[in-house]
Amino acid sequence: MDDDVVMATRILMIEDDARLAEMVARDLGRSGLEVTAAGTATEGFGRLAREPFDLVLLDLMLPDADGLDVCRRLRASGSAVPVIMLTARGDPTDRVVGLELGADDYLGKPFDPRELLARIRAVLRRPAAVAGAAPRVLRFGRLEVDSDARVVRVDGEERPMTAHQFSLLLAMAERAGRVLSRERLMELVRGEALEAFDRSIDVHVARIRAAIEDDPRSPRRILTVRGAGYVFARSQDA
Repeated sequence: MDDDVVMATRILMIEDDARLAEMVARDLGRSGLEVTAAGTATEGFGRLAREPFDLVLLDLMLPDADGLDVCRRLRASGSAVPVIMLTARGDPTDRVVGLELGADDYLGKPFDPRELLARIRAVLRRPAAVAGAAPRVLRFGRLEVDSDARVVRVDGEERPMTAHQFSLLLAMAERAGRVLSRERLMELVRGEALEAFDRSIDVHVARIRAAIEDDPRSPRRILTVRGAGYVFARSQDA
């Protein structure tokens, strides 16, 4: 595997297939990532309660819980730790639901270890790639996007969102007034192009709207440009 990951990173892999977990730990270990395995959701939550982790690899088919429920519980607890879901199930609905629940990415089994590393790298490096070198707060009327603290506020009140959603919002806010295609947005937040037929970006935009818009069904901040993508409005009379 590519060893171009320079940060010290702790990863929790919640996966009941011990052989797969061992293989992933070995492969990622060559790139300097430390992988801790948990065979059940219960063990995974116990680990998260006791130890800090930079990212969670989450299997959807666990012996004591559905991975989607695990992701839901994790986000309900207030945790913003990045989550990459792993599954052998082929239903694309699982991907959409997982992203809606707050997962940052999704990878089907079997997977190439190099692709897994690339996705981990993209998630972990996303803040630096999007936020830029100069820490600052972008203000748009009642909305504040704090690129240093990675916090979003409306009327001074923090609005929760995942790391991926924050990066997506920041990418749009930094380019306010410009129409950005789905493919361009995914390049900005993941460093890689998204296939034109992949609509997962819409799921994240919907979640961002739910967090920052007064009426997500009639958005005034993040606007859809039919056939082109999205535009972040420069000004707003609110």
